[in-house]
Amino acid sequence: MPFVRALIHRHTGAPTAGWELGNLKSIWLKRISATVLVAVLCGCGGSRVTLKNPSIPKPLIDPLPMSVAARYPANFDNFVHEEQVIGKEKWIIDLGRSNRLLFTQLFGAMFTEFVVIEDGADPRDLQIDAFIEPSIDAFEFSVPNQSQTDEFAVWIRYRIKISDSQGVQVANWPIAAYGKSQSSTFGGDEALRRAAVLAMRDAAALIIMQMDKSTGISKLRGTNTRSNSAPLTVIPDDVSIQTTAAEEIPDDPG
Repeated sequence: MPFVRALIHRHTGAPTAGWELGNLKSIWLKRISATVLVAVLCGCGGSRVTLKNPSIPKPLIDPLPMSVAARYPANFDNFVHEEQVIGKEKWIIDLGRSNRLLFTQLFGAMFTEFVVIEDGADPRDLQIDAFIEPSIDAFEFSVPNQSQTDEFAVWIRYRIKISDSQGVQVANWPIAAYGKSQSSTFGGDEALRRAAVLAMRDAAALIIMQMDKSTGISKLRGTNTRSNSAPLTVIPDDVSIQTTAAEEIPDDPG
């Protein structure tokens, strides 16, 4: 910094000391600039949003007379999404066991007999008509400073795999769900939490209205006579069977 060194020499008459002082000042300014840059890139804080016990209104439907089991993978049962909003704060969205609670309530209303099995249990050992394994393919959200609105929005892409009583996969169904909430009404964290719950309810509504049409699960009723030695057949995720227009994200969650 020549200008700083000259200015110090002019007032102190000590060019060597002035140069050292100017050099220290330059180093100090560089460190301050680096600190500010890190703060801008990493954000000055963070928010954690946790969902607890979300529910859906009791579906007013007649349950299908079927015996169905489901298993929830670990990343579905305890889903956590972390994302750094560039130049802003870090968001952590913890769905916890909300997916398990919501889907158990949903499937319990859709079928006359429903049970959840844990890892290690073989569904082919059960007297069931169908086996369901849901998962989360993707989770995205937006905050007001990204959308230039006062809305928080959440998109969740679920996938539902259905197998028959012999372990043969018969459907691989992707579902895109959407929810939004205004920050001016609920405040930041609460608005994002509400948007996530609305996205989950949107998925529940799509499953109620379109699951049988899109997967043909009702056709598996009464097919639980099987050989336990039959191997499980898996369809890759990039191959969709009997998919639906629900894969497109709706403009409004309703």
